[in-house]
Amino acid sequence: MRYHKPVLLQEVLDYLKPSPGKVYIDATAGGGGHTFEIIGQGAKVLGLDRDPESIEYLDKEVKSSPRFSGEAGQKSKVKISKNLFLVNGNYNKIGEIANSHGFEKVDGILFDLGVSSHQLQIANRGFSFRKSGPLDMRMDPKLNIQASDIINNFERKKLDEIFKKFAQEKFSWSIANAICSARQVRPIETTEELATIVRGVYKKRGLKNKIDPATKVFQGLRIVVNSELVNLEEALPQTTQLIKSGGRLVVISFHSLEDSIVKRFFKQDNSWKIITPKPIRPNLNETEVNPRARSARLRAAIRV
Repeated sequence: MRYHKPVLLQEVLDYLKPSPGKVYIDATAGGGGHTFEIIGQGAKVLGLDRDPESIEYLDKEVKSSPRFSGEAGQKSKVKISKNLFLVNGNYNKIGEIANSHGFEKVDGILFDLGVSSHQLQIANRGFSFRKSGPLDMRMDPKLNIQASDIINNFERKKLDEIFKKFAQEKFSWSIANAICSARQVRPIETTEELATIVRGVYKKRGLKNKIDPATKVFQGLRIVVNSELVNLEEALPQTTQLIKSGGRLVVISFHSLEDSIVKRFFKQDNSWKIITPKPIRPNLNETEVNPRARSARLRAAIRV
């Protein structure tokens, strides 16, 4: 099983323009889908991820696979194990991490936001409403708060605020009310239980959606648990100091709030020349092969 399908892969390569001798940071290395392709162009990469499972996977993949260790006599002249540096860390500390590992000035940085394919596939991580598992959703297992803490302890008004603001859920109050009623009987402990409650709200209204009704609620919860928007707002300004003049910043977002943060950053910081006037979206072929890509939006800019 492939660990992660990289979204907008060719577009990422087109905008980052990796080549031999260049240096990059993949701030969300995940399963290495983008990282390995960048290295395959001859570049060196600092791969970050706040999820220790991702870093562990990448480390094992590089050490054990002839494809990456350069021991298979392949045509590629690039030995990936010598061009990849892995760090388990949050990208909101990207400046500190880069400087401490010798990546003070780089040719480009990539952010592929959201949840990885692997995180969705592993039920006990609690990210997927399609698999029954504990309501966790922590990208970093060291975080103190889990999704279950929010669902079972936050007051109705706060839940409504989360679903309205971060999930952009039009039935936020009804869903918050249904959750509060259900948890009076017993704690809501699994992803399946929460998804069933959300679907029940839609069913009572006689609504049928192409996308599962639980999608937005799960996304909003994940954003809050992992402080994703705050981390992004903290990380982006640090890239201005890290990227060389002429270097490139590429960000793939999966939520309008993330995309708005990126768009605003590029417009307000005159250190950047925007090269994507409108966000780049995946084509139909990609979304058919990888449904996760359907909400992806890529923005890119050059450091002036």
